[in-house]
Amino acid sequence: MPKMKTNRGAAKRFKMTGSGKIKRNKAFSSHILTKKSTKRKRGLRQADLVAPANAKAIKKILPYM
Repeated sequence: MPKMKTNRGAAKRFKMTGSGKIKRNKAFSSHILTKKSTKRKRGLRQADLVAPANAKAIKKILPYM
C-alpha cells in the first residue's frame, strides 16, 4: 500500500500537544482590529484546542501527526 499524503494546509495550521490533543490558532485576529477590544484581541493570541467533534477529521488528513 502506498504512503498516505498529508494535507499540507492542515499541517501548517495544527500541532499536537504532549497529551495527544490538537492545538489550533484562533480566527478573526489578522485584520480589521480597530473595532475589536483590547481584551478580545489579547484572547485571540492564545492557542486553543480543537473540539473533539472535529479532531477525528483532522487526524484523518494528518496521518503522521
